[in-house]
Amino acid sequence: MRAEMESSVEPRAGNELLTDYESVRALTMRSLFDMLDRSSEGTVVVDRDARIVWMNQHYAARFGFSDPQDAIGRDCEEVIPNSLLREVVTSGEPILLDIMETERDPLVVTRLPISDLRGNVIGAVGFALFDELKALTPLFSHYSRLQAELIATRQSLAQAQARRAKYNFSSFVGNSPASLEVKRLARRAAPLDAPVLLLGETGTGKELLAHAIHGASGRADKPLVTVNVAAIPDTLLEVEFFGAAAGAYTGADRKGRVGKFELAHGGTLFLDEIGDLQLPLQGKLLRALQEKEFEPLGSNRVVHADVRIIAATSMDLPAMVAQGRFRADLYYRLNVLTIPVPALRERLSDIETLSYSVLDKLCAQHHTGHLELDEAALRLLKAHGWPGNVRELHNTLERTVMFSDGPRIDARALARFLGEGRASTAASTPAGAVATASAVSATAPAGGSMSYDEAMRTFERQLLLDALDAAQGQVSAAARALGIGRATLYRKLAALQIPTQPAA
Repeated sequence: MRAEMESSVEPRAGNELLTDYESVRALTMRSLFDMLDRSSEGTVVVDRDARIVWMNQHYAARFGFSDPQDAIGRDCEEVIPNSLLREVVTSGEPILLDIMETERDPLVVTRLPISDLRGNVIGAVGFALFDELKALTPLFSHYSRLQAELIATRQSLAQAQARRAKYNFSSFVGNSPASLEVKRLARRAAPLDAPVLLLGETGTGKELLAHAIHGASGRADKPLVTVNVAAIPDTLLEVEFFGAAAGAYTGADRKGRVGKFELAHGGTLFLDEIGDLQLPLQGKLLRALQEKEFEPLGSNRVVHADVRIIAATSMDLPAMVAQGRFRADLYYRLNVLTIPVPALRERLSDIETLSYSVLDKLCAQHHTGHLELDEAALRLLKAHGWPGNVRELHNTLERTVMFSDGPRIDARALARFLGEGRASTAASTPAGAVATASAVSATAPAGGSMSYDEAMRTFERQLLLDALDAAQGQVSAAARALGIGRATLYRKLAALQIPTQPAA
């Protein structure tokens, strides 16, 4: 093969050769081949059928052939068990760097296709670059170290991003005097380092405010770590707070566990539903807050943690202190900057703004068009008691959006999802529906034990019957009067088993 390369280059003066592209190309090919053949641990050439047509002495000896001629004409896999030269011939694509296992040490190999003057693949050549991977150890070590550092950095960034504030003060929607006072107090508390105690019913937005306070504080670039005391069994809370040494208890992680105090170092620790914390752990929490240090479970290691505490509860902590269910010293330690968070029924003027804020997010989430609340629906929302506060409002609107048939949400569509339905709806119900509501009341059992779902089903059935009666049985006219689509009305009639007149 080398002789063929040499014969293609006629003897000329050196400078003249370097001005001839074909001569330079042929010389480069010969020089490259000679260099790889001399410096590599072996060279083999196969034809288009992946049969060996040439093999150097060193490579032949490695695979048990004293004379390379004995390997000529054999399939490459027969001579070199893990060879991929056939794949190179078939695909026409090189395999520039690969590790090939052999009975002895593994080899670092490169495989290149051979083409004729028309570009057709007629074979392939393989070079064994190293017979020991030790030569690449420094490169592999450097690569592995960089890869490990990259993975660790990505994980660290992901953790940091997950523990950043997700909400700001504008996320607490509302311009009522009660809402403005909450945001004023929270903004004043944010730059301080003292503990904050958020008091309010469940679903009022205490966690949202905790995020906003952390995000506006000097610790904003540090972690915000949340512990929901009510959601974790008492037996696991100590480990959740302070971590555990390896093997500290049965089933413990062999590497140990880092507690939330240590994770929040330099940042903020949000203790949600702090009123559910049991007395034995209250003392340990108090010491950690006062001394800013603790020992993980089963460890003698003292961990220092500089954290700011934001606590929240829906319970009456002073009453719990009086009953001996909450330590007075811990209460006074937490009760430095207190922010009462009002219930939704205490800021009814925020209902409209808050509802549209929720609706916009829901419509984007469910890929629906913009939805409007009609006046009756807004009156119904404001008349409801909202025992579940903003969380209940979000749930009610989400269910309404999912079952909405048009661009407007009316009181009828909304009423079926309004909690227990204890709010007065007389002011928000259209005049034509008042008689229907009275008829429903007349059908209730004497003890008033009809469930909300039963009452709503009865109300809707009577409403549809009245609409059909007023439209003389014409479904289209009844649908127009009710402000819903004809197909929607047909579905409701079928669900309520209300017969319709056949079309004439």
